[in-house]
Amino acid sequence: MDADEARQVDAMLRQLGIPGVVAPEDPENTAGPWRVYDTADPATRRDVTADALASVAAKFPKGQPGSGPTRGFVIPPKDG
Repeated sequence: MDADEARQVDAMLRQLGIPGVVAPEDPENTAGPWRVYDTADPATRRDVTADALASVAAKFPKGQPGSGPTRGFVIPPKDG
C-alpha cells in the first residue's frame, strides 16, 4: 500500500480497535510501500499486515448487511 492507503488503513484499524502500527517498509523512504507492524521500532518490528487484514475481514462476517455484494436496481435520473 502507498502512503494514502496507509492513512486509510490506520484509521480503519483504530476505528475497529485492531492493534497495529502502519509504517513504511523502509523508514527512510515514505514514498515506498507501507505495511502494518506490531510495534513502531524498525529494529524489532514484525510485519502483521496479513493478520491485521484478516482481523478487519472478521469484523464483517458473511451474511450480515454490508458484508458483500447485494442485488438491487440503479435508477438513472430523469433528464429534463
